[in-house]
Amino acid sequence: MPVLNDVTHVRAAVTSLLCQDYEGPFEVTLALGPSIDGTNELVEEMAAVDPRIRIVANEIGSTPAGLNTAIRASRYPVVIRVDAHSVLPPDYARIAVETLERTGADNVGGVMDAQGESPFQKAVARAYGTKIGLGGTPLHVGGPEGAAETVYLGCFRMASIVRVGLFDEGIKRGQDWELNRRLREAGGTVWFTPRLRVVYRPRPSLARLARQMVSTGLWRGELARRYPASNGIRYFAPPVMVLGVSIGVLTGLAGLVQLLTGVTPWLLLGFLIPAAYLLLVVMATALVTRPDGFRAGVWFLVVLPCIHFCWGIGFLLGYLTLTTNITAHTGRQP
Repeated sequence: MPVLNDVTHVRAAVTSLLCQDYEGPFEVTLALGPSIDGTNELVEEMAAVDPRIRIVANEIGSTPAGLNTAIRASRYPVVIRVDAHSVLPPDYARIAVETLERTGADNVGGVMDAQGESPFQKAVARAYGTKIGLGGTPLHVGGPEGAAETVYLGCFRMASIVRVGLFDEGIKRGQDWELNRRLREAGGTVWFTPRLRVVYRPRPSLARLARQMVSTGLWRGELARRYPASNGIRYFAPPVMVLGVSIGVLTGLAGLVQLLTGVTPWLLLGFLIPAAYLLLVVMATALVTRPDGFRAGVWFLVVLPCIHFCWGIGFLLGYLTLTTNITAHTGRQP
C-alpha cells in the first residue's frame, strides 16, 4: 500500500488488512511517502503494535514508485495491491489467492465499491457507478467472472510482475491499466471476479475531487495517445462533451454579439448544446440519485459536471502531450 497524506483513511484500510481470514503467512508493507498531515506518525504507531506491518520509505512519493518499493521489499510469491482509501472485506485475500490458483491467472481483481459517508461522497459514489458518470464498467458495478482488460487493485503473482518489469514509474495514474496491458501482451491473463468487492471512500470535497479527475484524465489521455489500439470509445466521451459544450457557449456568445449589432442572431443556436447537456445532467440526477436522499441529489448536480469537465479537460491536455509539462506533482492528491 502506497501511503501519502491519508491520515483520515489509513487506519481503517490497514485494520481491514490485519483482519483478513487468510490462513497462510502474510505481511502488510506500507510505502510511506513524505506526508505532512500526521500520516507518518499514525502509521509508525500502528507498526509498533503489530509486527506484521512493515514500513518502507517512498521518498519520491508517487503511487507507482511506492508500489514498486513495497513489492521489492516483499517476501512472498503473491502480492496484493491495496489503496489507502479502500477497506478490504475479511475474506478478500483468501478469495483472491484461491481464484489465482484456480484460474492460473497472473492478476486477479474485482469491484471498486464506492461508498460515501457524507451527502457529497454519496453523490460521488453514485457517479462512479453509473454509465453517465465513470462509465458503469464491471470494475465499478460488477459483472460476470472472466478474463478482463484490467481490474481494480489486483492480486498478482510476484514472478509475473517481476518478469514484465513492475509498475511504470513514469506513469503517475493509470499505471495499473498499463501493467495489465503488459501482462496480457506477455501472454498472461488478467481475471475479474465479482466476488472481490472493495469499499472505496471517495474524495471528501469538490476541490479534491476536481484535482483527482484532472490528474486521472490527464494520464488517461497520455495512455490513449501512447496506445491508440487499446482504447474504448468511452474514454473519448468526456473530451468530446467538453469540446462540444465549449464550442456551443462560444457560438452562443457570438450570437449575442449579432443580436446587439442588429444582425440576424442565428449563432444563438449554439446555446442549444450546453442547454442539452444541462438537461441531461438534471434528468440523470432525477433518475439515479433517489436512494441517496435530497442533499446527495443536489450535490450530484455539481459532482457530475465536475467529473465530466475536469476529466475531459485533463484528457485533452494529456492527449496533446502536455502531461510532463503539467504534472510536476507525484500523481497522488492530498
